[in-house]
Amino acid sequence: MTGTVIEEDLTVDGNIASTEGTVSVKGKVKGDISAKSVDIAHGGQVEGTVAADSVTVQGRQSGSVKCKELSLGSTSEVNSKVTAQTMSSEKGAKLVGQVQISG
Repeated sequence: MTGTVIEEDLTVDGNIASTEGTVSVKGKVKGDISAKSVDIAHGGQVEGTVAADSVTVQGRQSGSVKCKELSLGSTSEVNSKVTAQTMSSEKGAKLVGQVQISG
């Protein structure tokens, strides 16, 4: 599986698509991300829709999240419309918005 990393000093203004790969966001993305797996690291920010099989958030995300598995770390701040099959969160995770977990 291929991987794309948005480093700390990088801001992407536009959409990112990786049908079979992973996208790791350490910097900032203003746009939608579509990938097999998305990881928003501590300090990373995404403003837009995140669509993937697996989404892990340690940083900030606003917009919407559509995934099978959502994992929120203790430093995550999510302000989104969330649609997921399963969700797990660590103590300290922040989530504001509409949440639909289908199980």
